[in-house]
Amino acid sequence: MANVPGLVTDPSRIKGGIVHIPSGGTKIPGYLAQPNQPGNYPGIVVIHEAFGLADHICDVARRFANIGYNALAPDLYWRDGAPTDPGDINTVFPVMFGLKDSQAVGDLEAAAAYLRGLAGATGKVGAIGFCSGGRHTLLFACSSNKVDAAVDCWGGFIHRATPDAETTPSRPKAVLDLVPQLHCPVFGVFGEEDQNPPPALADELKKRASAARKDVTTKIYTGAGHAFLADYRPSYREGPAHALWNDATAFFAKHLK
Repeated sequence: MANVPGLVTDPSRIKGGIVHIPSGGTKIPGYLAQPNQPGNYPGIVVIHEAFGLADHICDVARRFANIGYNALAPDLYWRDGAPTDPGDINTVFPVMFGLKDSQAVGDLEAAAAYLRGLAGATGKVGAIGFCSGGRHTLLFACSSNKVDAAVDCWGGFIHRATPDAETTPSRPKAVLDLVPQLHCPVFGVFGEEDQNPPPALADELKKRASAARKDVTTKIYTGAGHAFLADYRPSYREGPAHALWNDATAFFAKHLK
């Protein structure tokens, strides 16, 4: 096994399983991980990659539970179906680009409400997302006051809807254009070798946030490309992954604990 940051070495410290989150007149599934000891804990919404609610995302939720958070990973694809073959980008892109921004924000607000409703919840809720989930994290932070701190990890297409369109019916506004209405502190994570998002977008995000007097921190990780925390993929980079875990957990501790 790779040297994974935040790895849960004592499974008895946490508990986890599938829950059903009331949202938009239905209930969507999600994976909830919690500390196994009673206490007062903040929440974190863990937002999946373009591939859907994979085991890796559930494991990230468990890592947060292990350090004192209630962590919930909602399945944003549940209504319309996940990619039939996550290994084939031709099946992933239509699902990813077809998910309506308004629907995603509604489901993320529902996930945050679920976390706030748990016994012992402190009321503080953060969000972290990866790839398309990074974009959804920034979208959530710009569109809703239901999140208190957000970590956008290599969120692609924050500057346009798709490779071929500035906007689409599912993505009617570029997320970067929403930054002036940001509701909470944001930490933007970029890989030096990434192409989507390219490191130049870190500067653009900071520029727009500064102009609007919003609290945004960005960091470009050297020796890292896209998805460098995804230890189940060849993109994993051990050193940058550990640095990111330390940075993200410190950010959440500052704003949520």
